Amino acid sequence: MQIAAIETSVVSLPFTMGGPHPLFAGQPWNRLEILLVKVETEDGLVGWGEAFGHTAIPATRAAIDTIVAPLMVGRDAGDIQALRRQILHGVHLLGRNGPFVYAFSGIEIALWDLLGKRSGQPLWRLLGGSEPSPMPAYASLLNYGDTALVARNTADACAAGYRAIKLHEVTREAVLAARTAPGAAEAAIMLDVNCAWSAPEARAMAASLAKDGLFWLEEPVWPPEDARGLARIRESGIPVSAGENVAGLFGFKTLIEAGAIDIAQPSVTKVGGIAEMQQVIQLCQAHGVEVAPHSPYFGPGFVATLHLASALLEKPLIEVLWLEMEANPFDPWVRAVDGMMRVPGGPGLGCDPDPETLARYAIGAPHRTERRQSP
Repeated sequence: MQIAAIETSVVSLPFTMGGPHPLFAGQPWNRLEILLVKVETEDGLVGWGEAFGHTAIPATRAAIDTIVAPLMVGRDAGDIQALRRQILHGVHLLGRNGPFVYAFSGIEIALWDLLGKRSGQPLWRLLGGSEPSPMPAYASLLNYGDTALVARNTADACAAGYRAIKLHEVTREAVLAARTAPGAAEAAIMLDVNCAWSAPEARAMAASLAKDGLFWLEEPVWPPEDARGLARIRESGIPVSAGENVAGLFGFKTLIEAGAIDIAQPSVTKVGGIAEMQQVIQLCQAHGVEVAPHSPYFGPGFVATLHLASALLEKPLIEVLWLEMEANPFDPWVRAVDGMMRVPGGPGLGCDPDPETLARYAIGAPHRTERRQSP
């Protein structure tokens, strides 16, 4: 069945985060914005996707509305592999990582949702999985720059049932504050520094953290493409994770061949969609590299991550940003209960957005790209 229309829209959700709202890429970050992609086929079936994301939404949305969606309307919605090859090749001169790959990722997720709905099968089954069980999540705390807030939010997350906590800080003092927080004695503590250090600085910091029992150290090296520098950090004995900024399958192949990572972190809304994510997971499994998906978002991309992790990972661990949204159109599937995530069982992604919540929190007007009718 052919794609009749592709529509983008944005919902903006107020949230609290246990501390003052930070800047994100230089912009105030006090609302969680989701770039939704709706794909309709000629017979009226609708699939939902999510394209990355956050302060990059204007760029990603422009890539969809002006380039990627016009290339895809009128094409066979079920021929995902051919679309993946042809569309990504068609825009590769515009960048193999960034808005155009994010744009395709969002549409591709919606195509899988359509495929599941048309076949009457949930995504986890299409991916070869068995009946899913609840999966453990980890609380991904935001940046506070305040050890007292780190300790308080770590304690609150443990009290909420999380048994793994990730910090977005850059000091050993923050790690120690989390480690000694009430309830955290048995919790796994991870540290994500978002590429804060040069390779020599990262080696020195890793040495100072070596005896603090970190479950992993995430993206310690700037720039993230420095695979050799990243590999040196593993000498500290702390497991190293990375991958949210990697360009697709061959980007992960480079990291693996350099011996740079213990844990790979592909992001379905950034890497090229579900099929690319599936290939990345299979590559990592073939080389004995663990996979912990990057998923700091709360729309169809997050739900797709649940299906992927349930179907393909032996020991899934789901990233959930530690914040409280005023509402979400994909409730309850985007919220952890006692530190665990459930997977929808309906066809496709298994859940469509609540239309009232969409309408209430929408910002701006949707943009619709439709197939041109022959004269």
